Amino acid sequence: MTCPPEDADCRPAAALVATRRAAFESLDELFEPYERLIRIVVAGKELHVPENNLLLRQLSYVAPDIASGRYCWNGECRYCEVSYRTETRGAEQSALACRVKGQSGMRVTKLALEMRYNLAETLAAAPKANE
Repeated sequence: MTCPPEDADCRPAAALVATRRAAFESLDELFEPYERLIRIVVAGKELHVPENNLLLRQLSYVAPDIASGRYCWNGECRYCEVSYRTETRGAEQSALACRVKGQSGMRVTKLALEMRYNLAETLAAAPKANE
């Protein structure tokens, strides 16, 4: 997560993400290859996640607790159910985060309870998204 130098509100979130990422360096092999981070909005908070990955993997990039959560990663448990909107399709859709790739500009509006729990720290520290 990178912050513009003038964005003081973003610095604590970036520090938290950097600290937690350092603790989970061994998880890097879990991600599909990516060249850049994309912006998504989750529950009104701005996050930067690796492109070309499933949404659940992308969220584990900023919230390593997801990697150790109770997710089945194959769509059976439904602990990763989300509702979201994309820039290309304005209508809200429901999906499992273990089955849909996150896209630049995606807005996740609803999260299953397990995901809210695992993302709580990250979302509390993340900057509010500009609407």
